[in-house]
Amino acid sequence: MKGEAKPQFTRYQFLLVAIIAVVLMTIVLDFMLMSALSAILLPKLEITTKQFGLLASAYPISAGISAILISGYADKIDRKKLLLFFYSGFLLGVLFCTIAPSFQTLIVARIITGIFGGVVGPICFAIVTDLFETTQRGRAFGILQMASAGSQILGLPLALYLASEVDWRVAFGLVLFLGIIAVFLVFWKIMSIDKHLQIPAKVNPLHHSLKIISNKNYLVVFLNNTVLVSGDIILMTFSSAFCTNNLGVALDDLPLLYGIAGIATFIFAPIIGRLTDKYGTLNIFLVGTILTITMVAVFTNLGINPLWTVIIVHTLLFLGNNARSISSSALGTVVPEIEDRGAFMAVDAAMQLAIGGMAAMIAGLIVFQSEDGMINNFPTLGVVVISLMILTSGLMYVINRMVKRRGDAESLGEIEKTN
Repeated sequence: MKGEAKPQFTRYQFLLVAIIAVVLMTIVLDFMLMSALSAILLPKLEITTKQFGLLASAYPISAGISAILISGYADKIDRKKLLLFFYSGFLLGVLFCTIAPSFQTLIVARIITGIFGGVVGPICFAIVTDLFETTQRGRAFGILQMASAGSQILGLPLALYLASEVDWRVAFGLVLFLGIIAVFLVFWKIMSIDKHLQIPAKVNPLHHSLKIISNKNYLVVFLNNTVLVSGDIILMTFSSAFCTNNLGVALDDLPLLYGIAGIATFIFAPIIGRLTDKYGTLNIFLVGTILTITMVAVFTNLGINPLWTVIIVHTLLFLGNNARSISSSALGTVVPEIEDRGAFMAVDAAMQLAIGGMAAMIAGLIVFQSEDGMINNFPTLGVVVISLMILTSGLMYVINRMVKRRGDAESLGEIEKTN
């Protein structure tokens, strides 16, 4: 992947990736909002860390089940139609979150949101993989990573402000408002995406799913992505509650904390994408991992500190995670064949979400909140996260070698054809 020609984006590719970024911004905002609200929901709903872990896991577990069920059909339908259906269902779930009167009803609303929202991400990634060349994907995923940054710069701080000053349900109303705009953009501006339908279907949907799950090369990518996401979720589920109760960050300063991290991500995500295309996915992933491990060790062992200290550590932590996410996404999407991409993305998302949901529950079991409000056992949480990051580094090395071997084999095949 290193040293290849890097074709420029067409005007439609720019428009497409911008719309997909808006869609993903709402998905990311909704997902991040739950963990960011831990400092508010724990006292407001009068729940324990175990109960909040269950609440945080409702979305990813239901999304994982949904994604695995749809995986066999993901390559049988126009990707635009599939996106419109599941994104509309996601917005319906968000609507239910805005009117949920209690802890129990909020769990039900999160399950509905997850059933539909969990499939939106893989559909978006399959669209990008279909319409962007291999040497463009680092830049494309770098732009998509700006969706996360946009959520942090604009959406998350505003949502947290609304949650603290008005009501936590209003924060979900913001997601719903942005989502309505996004769904109209998808309907109006994105053309049909059906190139994958031109490839004759060789197996039925169930067999297709089984084929994806049984492919050993795909399994390595699935394992890497689930471990990567699990580490992030374990750390972030109670990060806002940890910041406010243990590090001395005021509740009113949470929007600033997440906003600055978002601005940094917005600036550096496209740069990281270009560096990924230029220097190779594995190299950028390892640099990001070293940075993240360092910041996790610092963050989880901090005590009361000035706000600027927490902001610096928190921001560097986000940047390291973004470098890992961009590079792993760019490398992982090279592995599946075109006729498998939709199903591959769906199964990948299913495994990430299901294991991620379990990770949220594990985080709720590791930490506990004492009567003074302190979140205890966060250093133990850090050790678990760092161990998972080391594991992903080894898996990324295996995936990188696998991709290189396939590339060498394809090059040899082309040479033989010309002779």
